Amino acid sequence: MRARKILHLSGTDTRDFLQGLITNDINKIDQGLVYAALLTPQGKYLADFFVSAQGDDVLLDVDAAQAEALMKRLSMYRLRAKVEITMTDLQIACGTGPAPEGALADPRHEDLGWRLIGAEAGDDGSDWDALHVAHCIPQSGVELGPDSYILEAGLEALNGVDFRKGCYVGQEVTARMKHKTELRKGLRRVQIKGTAPIGSAITAGGKAVGTLFTQSDGQAIAYLRLDRASGEMQAGDAILHWRP
Repeated sequence: MRARKILHLSGTDTRDFLQGLITNDINKIDQGLVYAALLTPQGKYLADFFVSAQGDDVLLDVDAAQAEALMKRLSMYRLRAKVEITMTDLQIACGTGPAPEGALADPRHEDLGWRLIGAEAGDDGSDWDALHVAHCIPQSGVELGPDSYILEAGLEALNGVDFRKGCYVGQEVTARMKHKTELRKGLRRVQIKGTAPIGSAITAGGKAVGTLFTQSDGQAIAYLRLDRASGEMQAGDAILHWRP
């Protein structure tokens, strides 16, 4: 599992502040863990994270590589809002077996088990690559990057977007993609024979089709141009097939 960091947000305006920024409804944290993202005004991906309640405060569980930039971006948006944002020393434990006391279910898919914020990091040895590939679940820094759109990345199916919550940064572009266009590109699970480095270009008939990402046990996550992703495709020395 990639390293994680925990941000702590406190202050009387915390929930209203986050509600106007993130892709999901902050009030769902009263029922459990919430998966959400922060976007640019142009609707592109900046970071994804888990949001949970800690009494009246809020914790953000984010990829360690994104933590400083996320904290800086949130601080930029804070303006006069009564919100304090700090980096903590808290750790994440996760697993797919029996959940310990205080753990919360991963909201993206039931097969991803539980997550627990506490003093110690932990991992029960689950094959996370296999789980991510099986359910086409993107990871920050791998499938998710600065050119990603969250609907192409499948975050709606992973309970990462709420289209009823009202405005947030990047909402207009995201809503337009949802209601007024047909997605022509996106992350898909493909069959793969052989292996190739993450980031390898995928081609078919000499034309660019997409990019290969996480691979496990004969399957992989690929970002595809859907109108070209038919028949046999290549990525390095690997052969790929996609079935719509």
